[in-house]
Amino acid sequence: MFKNIIDAVTGGGDMQNHRQTVKGTVVLMKKNVLDFNDFSASLLDRLHEFLGKRVSLQLISAVNADNHGNGLKGKLGKAAYLEDWITTFTPLTAGEAAFTVTFDWDNEEIGTPGAFLIRNNHHSEFYLKSLTLEDVPSHGVIHFPCNSWVYPASKYQNDRVFFSNKTYLPAETPISLLKYREEELENLRGDGKGQLQEWDRVYDYEVYNDLGNPDKGPQHARPVLGGSTEYPYPRRGRTGRAPAKSDPKYESRLNLALSLNIYVPRDERFGHLKLADFLSYALKSIVQVLKPEFESIFDKTPNEFDSFEDVLELYEGGLEVPEGVIKVIRDNVPLEMLKEIFRTDGERFLKFPLPQVIAVDKFAWRTDEEFAREMLAGINPVMIRRLEEFPPASKLDPKVYGDQTSTITKEHIESNLEGHTINEVIRERKLFILDHHDALMPYLRRINSTSTKTYASRTLLLLQKNGTLKPLAIELSLPHPEGDQHGAISKVFVPEENSLWQLAKGYVGVVDSGYHQLISHWLHTHAVIEPFIIATNRQLSVLHPIYKLLHPHYRDTMNINALGRQILINAGGALEVTVFTSKYSMEFSSMLYKDWVFPEQALPQDLLKRGVAVKDSSCPHGIKLLIEDYPFAVDGLEIWFATKIWVEDYCSVYYKDDESIKKDAELQSWWKEIREKGHGDKKDEPWWPKMQTREELIETCAIIIWTASALHAAINFGQYPYGGYPPNRPAISSKLVPEKGTPEYDELLANPDKTYLKTFTSQFKAVLGISLVEILSRHSSDEVYLGQRDTENWTSDADALEAFAKFGKKIEDIEEGMKRMNNDEKLRNRYGPVKMPYTLLYPSSEGGVTGRGIPNSVSI
Repeated sequence: MFKNIIDAVTGGGDMQNHRQTVKGTVVLMKKNVLDFNDFSASLLDRLHEFLGKRVSLQLISAVNADNHGNGLKGKLGKAAYLEDWITTFTPLTAGEAAFTVTFDWDNEEIGTPGAFLIRNNHHSEFYLKSLTLEDVPSHGVIHFPCNSWVYPASKYQNDRVFFSNKTYLPAETPISLLKYREEELENLRGDGKGQLQEWDRVYDYEVYNDLGNPDKGPQHARPVLGGSTEYPYPRRGRTGRAPAKSDPKYESRLNLALSLNIYVPRDERFGHLKLADFLSYALKSIVQVLKPEFESIFDKTPNEFDSFEDVLELYEGGLEVPEGVIKVIRDNVPLEMLKEIFRTDGERFLKFPLPQVIAVDKFAWRTDEEFAREMLAGINPVMIRRLEEFPPASKLDPKVYGDQTSTITKEHIESNLEGHTINEVIRERKLFILDHHDALMPYLRRINSTSTKTYASRTLLLLQKNGTLKPLAIELSLPHPEGDQHGAISKVFVPEENSLWQLAKGYVGVVDSGYHQLISHWLHTHAVIEPFIIATNRQLSVLHPIYKLLHPHYRDTMNINALGRQILINAGGALEVTVFTSKYSMEFSSMLYKDWVFPEQALPQDLLKRGVAVKDSSCPHGIKLLIEDYPFAVDGLEIWFATKIWVEDYCSVYYKDDESIKKDAELQSWWKEIREKGHGDKKDEPWWPKMQTREELIETCAIIIWTASALHAAINFGQYPYGGYPPNRPAISSKLVPEKGTPEYDELLANPDKTYLKTFTSQFKAVLGISLVEILSRHSSDEVYLGQRDTENWTSDADALEAFAKFGKKIEDIEEGMKRMNNDEKLRNRYGPVKMPYTLLYPSSEGGVTGRGIPNSVSI
């Protein structure tokens, strides 16, 4: 009788209906899988598990807030624990392990889970990949993508929170999740104080005050880049290391042996499977071990190659290296790495794979057609522009630099204009220039005070009837010996001069190679993207649609940049040794940052600005290329517009009008911080988008994705295929052009090849340079390419997933179209005399040095 009364009041056992269990699967990687040397971590974690110090999870309601002292945060479910930690063994090669977790479920309390708290009571950290809830009442499966390191609870003030894969604009966030959303962003911003430790999850800004090492002496000092009108620069991630002892405006440097420990937020570190982790050790080995040993070898032996056949020995036989040096290297570099970096064969130690540029024909790189083709299809295809006035003028201030107008005359070039006059080819838009004059001239006097001896250069080219470019003249210029205000001293070289002409092309290669590495590559991709990464993590919640859109395009960038500051672009680092700008390299890049304009990083705007394209509504995408067979531009425009359509489709899911852009508080804070902090030295520029319209948001996101993916791929992954053969892409010149009447001039006429090699290709710098570009041209085995995601359930929004699938299919179709064009013999610039197809913008690739593939991010 009493039971019937109770049932009538409670709904007949409804308490039982409310309470049940929900199973979840947690995928993670234990630390002992990721750190081969830390077996103690596994033992201690099992001991803690045995003692009851377990990994707990609590679900957070997305619909029910706790109104009693919890600040309207979502109601918390009971703690559940990972099961079978002790018995779930993970072999060293496997990586991921799946654990079951069972939640007590109260449907009225939790309703819809929107997040969960996790507390790690173990000794060591683990990498949490995901939580998946099965058979959630009224919901079915719910995914929580995590992809984050979780350290022991003692390292955090609050338990870590992870959200489901639903997407919310700030104003649309359920009230029960809003506080968690805001607190997580506050944690990621940090307090701006103290040295950051590996478990810190802080994204903050700092100037480049860590490149020099004044504590080692004045020769190791370098200017602070960023924070001044003299040396403007994008910001980098803050580490909080103590100031240098000799000058507090500098940050102290890590010992070289600790290079891999440089702070970046833990989730920005290279993944455990990524070969880039291996690559970072390889880079460290080259700088720390191989560089001094190479120097010792080449100090004791002739420092130049005598012939091009000698250079080819690097690929066909290797160089003979003294046994003592081999022992030092073998003792300091792991064997697997040694095999990977250098092909070894007994004493023939330094043997490299054959670069594509000489794979079919060993000498076709020397032709004028190939020299010009690489301006359209090589590793720096972003510099050539149309010449609209003759002679070429300068934009340098004549009050400071005097008359810098080109000395190339019509007599130099008119005989090679296919019967046309200069005015006619300018009017017909067929005259082009590779212009490295204005960028270099202000720094040339300082650069030439080092071991470098080189020139500012201008190269004029004609677009011929067959669609290829013909070099017409090269001007090499030096500052006037009596002072900058007196202008330049220039020499003009033409193809008919044979030996001198080949030498002049080498100097153009040196300047273009350095500009490529410092500006096109480092500054315009690596450095300018880092502030966007920092701002995105500080101001956009993981729940925000734009965070979900951009996050894949940030993978590994902060880590590779930090490693670069530590061993590559620092004072005395590998870049200063292998690039002609020497110790002035980074401040030179600061000068060129002054010319950086964010909206012009969009490919169509770049092509229009350089005059290599014009607007034409009758053409696809409304852009007409004036050099129709311009492989970088042709393939790049396909990728650009496919990317922009994807961004537009995606943003349209969440933003229905311009007003929704203006009202998005996180988005506005993000954009304000990028302008005022991340790129703070340019905060007053009038060209910044206002971020008031959907079109501004779409264009901005497309530029970020293009820069981090396709642009970086086009200028990075061809470094070894083209530059792995140093005579084709020399990076340093050690002598000026010999003057008539000197023994050096006579030697040039008698043996032009030897003069070329003595000028541009010393053995030590060639070997070091080849070693570096081979590593930097390498794809990791777990790379994620454009049109792909590493997390299948990255969002629960069907419209967004459908738009992304469409994008992936479009990317595949574009690649097939590129392959067809590469089989069209009429398109000579896609192959050139070297018989090397243009594949740098093929979206897909396997691992290794392939000369193709567009990773989502600046990942190496």
